[in-house]
Amino acid sequence: YRDPLLPKPILDRAALLKSLKSNGVILKNGQIDLFYQLLHRSGYPPLNEFIAELRGEAVGVGDTSKDDDGSVSIAGGSSVVSNNWTKNAISSRRGNRAQLPKAFLSFLANNIEDYATLTSSVRVHQTSADGSTTKIAVELQDGHVVESVLMRHEGRVTICVSSQVGCAMGCTFCATGTMGIRGNLCSGEILEQLVHGSLILTSSHRNESNKVENGGLSGKSQTRKRLDLIRNVVFMGMGEPLNNYANVLATCRALIDSRLWNLAHNRVTVSTVGVTSRMRDLTRDLPEVNLALSLHAPNQIMRENIVPAAKGTPIESLIGALDEHMMALAKRRKLLGNPQGCDQDGNAGGAADFDQDERKSASKKKRAMIEYVMLEGDTSTVEAAHQLGKLCEGRHLVVNLIPYNKTDVKDKLSCPSEEHMQEFRSIVQSYGSFCSIRRTMGADIAGACGQLVVEQEKNQLPVTDIEDGPFRQDGPEKRQVTVFSKRRQNEADPCADSPKNEINNLWIGRLKIATAVAASCFVVSA
Repeated sequence: YRDPLLPKPILDRAALLKSLKSNGVILKNGQIDLFYQLLHRSGYPPLNEFIAELRGEAVGVGDTSKDDDGSVSIAGGSSVVSNNWTKNAISSRRGNRAQLPKAFLSFLANNIEDYATLTSSVRVHQTSADGSTTKIAVELQDGHVVESVLMRHEGRVTICVSSQVGCAMGCTFCATGTMGIRGNLCSGEILEQLVHGSLILTSSHRNESNKVENGGLSGKSQTRKRLDLIRNVVFMGMGEPLNNYANVLATCRALIDSRLWNLAHNRVTVSTVGVTSRMRDLTRDLPEVNLALSLHAPNQIMRENIVPAAKGTPIESLIGALDEHMMALAKRRKLLGNPQGCDQDGNAGGAADFDQDERKSASKKKRAMIEYVMLEGDTSTVEAAHQLGKLCEGRHLVVNLIPYNKTDVKDKLSCPSEEHMQEFRSIVQSYGSFCSIRRTMGADIAGACGQLVVEQEKNQLPVTDIEDGPFRQDGPEKRQVTVFSKRRQNEADPCADSPKNEINNLWIGRLKIATAVAASCFVVSA
């Protein structure tokens, strides 16, 4: 549904490799990985500056030299690896020289107008009064806007990212569903949301450090863990991630790559309304990451009433696919450890063949989660709680109850009382599943968990989306708001304020139209 991107995101690995192949540029194993490693650790500078430095036109502190075969060698210590917000620094051991082909760098230099480090820009970001949550509106190069959310927990930061513009699933309680589907984000555009979030965190951390140096913060604040690194990523923003499978899979692989974002596998969570075939594909391709199923009802009939995409997809098959994902690694270990115990096809059995101790062990290493929005009515009754508990019984799944918040959707829905949700939670938990009511973060900026809608065609009254929680979102404290102007790729500070106040008013209005990001406030444990 979207026009071809120009410039193309350099972070779209598949697209870059395709262009290189079509132009006859051949890379050895590991060379494209080295390029992305250096780009990541340099803090994603403008591409023309980065390529010039790699070619030796701007030499940093370390050694950059051209070898006899025309390749470029880079030793540790160069300014291209001076980034201070990624986890690792490139090795500076003597003789640790990595090589990039001259033909590759010449290709990028000759096609500098066709690629960009960042093809999107931050138009607005808002931080809640308590500083825990930052909502980011990211404008793509074709004018579409997606949103992501940074959530600061004690000693760690989670970011919720969008994978599509709009959503095709059409859930009756979700404002994002009213958009329909506008198009997929490429893997580069998804990763750019993390880059924007990281730069905002770096800027925030620098400001806080300056306050400490100036004596503006207490000793307790000075001893807090740094919150300028993203440690968890959840695909719970706009769109159905598994309907954009190839790009989401490529993004997940970049996130867990030790040369890039270096996240632990169990700190990446993919959420789905229920695309069974793709759930099984994810289990095959990347069983290490977490999987969350947006269930929202305890049986098929109720689910079809609120999730139109559920028709033709039995709820039992979804729970089975989720269960298989949780036990995939245990199944692999059993296959490797006892091949004689496999059937004639080499299979180690299904998820149902594992005992409770094995399930408990698997659930500690990886989370298989059910997301359940709490709506007043049939899906939140005591009977529904028992049905949900029985559906999950014996599986050691995690159930997250999400308080519904009114949205601008056709159906008039409401959230049950806090007391009723606590009763519902207790019943589900009595069947052996861990069940919690999702904590609300960033309510004062409509930035708590939910799915976002950014409507540029209309100037409607402010709307708040689901999963914000059932409580009021206004408050006496003033919010922090930063507005970005559309900027050129080579501007130095990605967090510079726009001087145009009218952009401020326009985009803050649009953010209020938007519903809150489906950021998971569930903290993936270390």
